[in-house]
Amino acid sequence: MSEKNYFCDGVDKAPQRSLFNALGLTREEMERPLVGIVSSYNEIVPGHMNIDKIVEAVKLGVAMAGGTPIVFPAIAVCDGIAMGHQGMKYSLVTRDLIADSTECMALAHHFDALVMIPNCDKNVPGLLMAAARVNVPTVFVSGGPMLAGHVKGQKRSLSSMFEAVGSYDAGKFTADDVEEFENKVCPTCGSCSGMYTANSMNCLTEVLGMGLRGNGTIPAVYSERIKLAKHAGMQVMELYRKNIRPRDIMTEKAFMNALTVDMALGCSTNSMLHLPAIAHECGIDLNLDIANDISSKTPNLCHLAPAGPTYMEDLNEAGGVYAVMNQLAEKGLLNTDCMTATGKTVAENIKGAKNKNPEVIRPLDDPYSPTGGIAVLRGNIAPDSCVVKRSAVAPEMLVHEGPARVYDSEEEAIAAIRGGKINPGDVIVIRYEGPKGGPGMREMLNPTSAIAGMGLGSSVALITDGRFSGATRGASIGHVSPEAAVGGPIALIEEGDIIAIDIPANTINVKLSDEELAVRKAKWQPREPKIKTGYLARYASLVTSANTGAILKQG
Repeated sequence: MSEKNYFCDGVDKAPQRSLFNALGLTREEMERPLVGIVSSYNEIVPGHMNIDKIVEAVKLGVAMAGGTPIVFPAIAVCDGIAMGHQGMKYSLVTRDLIADSTECMALAHHFDALVMIPNCDKNVPGLLMAAARVNVPTVFVSGGPMLAGHVKGQKRSLSSMFEAVGSYDAGKFTADDVEEFENKVCPTCGSCSGMYTANSMNCLTEVLGMGLRGNGTIPAVYSERIKLAKHAGMQVMELYRKNIRPRDIMTEKAFMNALTVDMALGCSTNSMLHLPAIAHECGIDLNLDIANDISSKTPNLCHLAPAGPTYMEDLNEAGGVYAVMNQLAEKGLLNTDCMTATGKTVAENIKGAKNKNPEVIRPLDDPYSPTGGIAVLRGNIAPDSCVVKRSAVAPEMLVHEGPARVYDSEEEAIAAIRGGKINPGDVIVIRYEGPKGGPGMREMLNPTSAIAGMGLGSSVALITDGRFSGATRGASIGHVSPEAAVGGPIALIEEGDIIAIDIPANTINVKLSDEELAVRKAKWQPREPKIKTGYLARYASLVTSANTGAILKQG
C-alpha cells in the first residue's frame, strides 16, 4: 500500500489539510499514513485508568514505524460498579454504541489503520465489531488484567467480594470481615483478575489473531504491558504495508479456534453473546449449536477464578494463551494456518510455546474435564438455547431437579435470597430481564454471589433470560431464549413447577406436558415495556434474541 495517506496530495484535499494545520500537524506528519488510536481511557473504570500510558506507548510505536498516530475516544462501562442497580441495563447496550461510534469516527476521518485499546467487558467486543466493519489494518492491545488481591492468606478477586456480602447476610462474616475484603480484593488497576468477561474477551482476541502475544494475560501494572503496546503500534504499520485487514484474520476458522480455546480456558458465558455478534460483522453465521460439538472434543485445561484458585497472573506465568493453544494444536484441535495480526500464522506464533505450570494449565492427559468449560442447553424452557459455565458448576449440581421459585425481576429474587426464603434443592427463575425485557440483559452477579455466599451454591440452581458476570459460579444458566418478554416458555413457568437440568446431556426442561404449556401460552399477555424513552427504549425495539448474540436488527 502507499506510504502516504489519502489527504496528503492534491488541491482538492487542501481544505482538509488546512484543518490538519489547525491540529498542529507538520507536512511530514500529513504525508504519513494516519493511524487512529482508539483510546478507551477514563477515570471511572479501574480497567481503563492506565490506558493513557498504553496510548502513549502505542503512539510512540506507530511513529517509530513511520505512521502518524491520532487519538480518539471510545466509552466503557464498569460492570462491577453498574452491578445490582439501574446502571446494569446500560452495560451490554454499550457494545453497539462503541461499535457504531468507532465506525463513525474511523470512516468519517478516513484513517489508514487503527490500533484499538480496550479492556473491559463490552468494550472489547464492541471494538472487534467495529474493526470488522471498518476493515482497515488493525491491531488490538488491551489495558491488561488486575493483579489478584490477598485476603486472609489467600488470593482473592471481585467475585470473592460479592460472595463476602452473601456470607455477611448469612451471618458467616462480620462487618469487619467484609471491610477487609473491600480494601484488599482489587489491589491494582486492570480488568478484574479472574477469567471474567473482560479477560475472556482479551484472551480470545489473541486467539482470533487480532492481538499480539500476551494481550490477554500480561498484568496491567507490568512494564511488559508498555512494551507490548509499543510493539502493537509498530505492528499495525507492518499490517498496513502488507494490506492485512481484520476480515483476512477473523475468518470462520479463526472463530472455530476461539470457541475451542474458550472451552479449554473456561471463559465467561458472555463469550457466547459476543463471538456470534463479532462473527456477524464479519459476515459469518456462528450457530451456537456448534459449541457443544467443539466442547465434546475439547478438554477443559484451566480453572481460573471463579472456577478455581488461580488468576490471570498465574496463567501469564504459566505460558499464557499461546501455551494453551500449543497443547490444543498438538491434539489437532486448532486451525493453525490462520493469518494473525503478527503477520504470521497461528502455527508460527505458537511454535515452542511451553506450559510452564501444569497446575495452572493442565496437560492434555490430565484435564479438569474431557469436555469444554461451557455448555449450551436446550429443552422446553429454552427451545432456542441457553448457556452455562459448566466448569464452574459443582459436580453434584450437573444433574439437578427441583421446584421453581419464580421472580419477575432481579430485585425480587435478591430480596427472596437475602430474606432466607430459598431452600436447598430450589431452582430460582429470574425472567423479564432479557435483551428486550430488561431491557439490556442485566448481569446477575448479585443473586449468584448471594447464593454462593450463603452456602447454597452446591444445592440451588438459577435460570434466567438475563445473563451472568464472568465472576459468577455455580449452576447458573443464562441467555434463556426466547426470552419472557416475547412469550418464551420461561414466561409460562409457575411457582412449584418441577425443573429438570441435565448439563452433561445438554438439556433443561420443566416437567409439564406440551398441552399444559399450550394452555398457559394462550393465557399469556405481553408486559408493558419497563422503559419507554431514551436509548434503552430504542435498543429494546431493535435488539434480537440472546441466541443470535443480541445483535441489532438492520432497518
